[in-house]
Amino acid sequence: MTCYFNKLIFDQLYNYWRVGLKWDVFPEKKWDNGTVPYVISPLYEPAEFITISRAISTINFMTCVKLVPWDGKKKDYLLIWPIKFPKGCWSYVGKYGGPQLLSLQAPDEKGPNCLGNEGRAMHEILHALGIFHEQSRFDRDKFVTIHKDNIIPQYLSNFDKQSLKNTTYKFEYDYDSIMHYGRNFFSKGKGKPTITAKHAGAKLGQRRMLSKTDCLKVNDLYGCLNKSSYLQRKYYTICQVLGI
Repeated sequence: MTCYFNKLIFDQLYNYWRVGLKWDVFPEKKWDNGTVPYVISPLYEPAEFITISRAISTINFMTCVKLVPWDGKKKDYLLIWPIKFPKGCWSYVGKYGGPQLLSLQAPDEKGPNCLGNEGRAMHEILHALGIFHEQSRFDRDKFVTIHKDNIIPQYLSNFDKQSLKNTTYKFEYDYDSIMHYGRNFFSKGKGKPTITAKHAGAKLGQRRMLSKTDCLKVNDLYGCLNKSSYLQRKYYTICQVLGI
């Protein structure tokens, strides 16, 4: 895509696809004014706190959504915590109301878990903003094959598709999305891929940075691209320059 932002190019880009909650169906799941209060658990070590803070700063810079420290008064806020039961990297999709858990498992003797870099934290925060996994798109079967026999049974539901009724699609399918599963996620064993691309040479997912399309998804979902021509140019430029 080019960095010249005339109306024709904007219209072409806007007619691509994305997957996120439909606010007219689930208005209560949208964060008010695009502002997300948060609390980071004091249980994290300083290095882990910094990793989470960098993830938050990246989203704040690349989008018009603003994650801000909780003032102790707002009813709805994210509670970023190293949850033990069930432990792991997980989040609800969209705002659920009240103190809303977002789990980022801290490093341990087995590895970095959710905090080896900023990517997994950004992935979970995007869920909290209302973004589904990329391979949950209703049209995903045109782009990937799901190998159900290779998936650990209790995780089969992670590969469900979202309906056209409840989600919107405005950007093309994105193999590079930070929200896309990798080839072997939730596999029963080595050499048993759970998801493969139908397009030769496509690599599935990453956990380093928002892709260009991830960045546009969030900005579009929260109306950042409609506020003014200046903000439209600003966020398209940021997404193109910084997105993978």
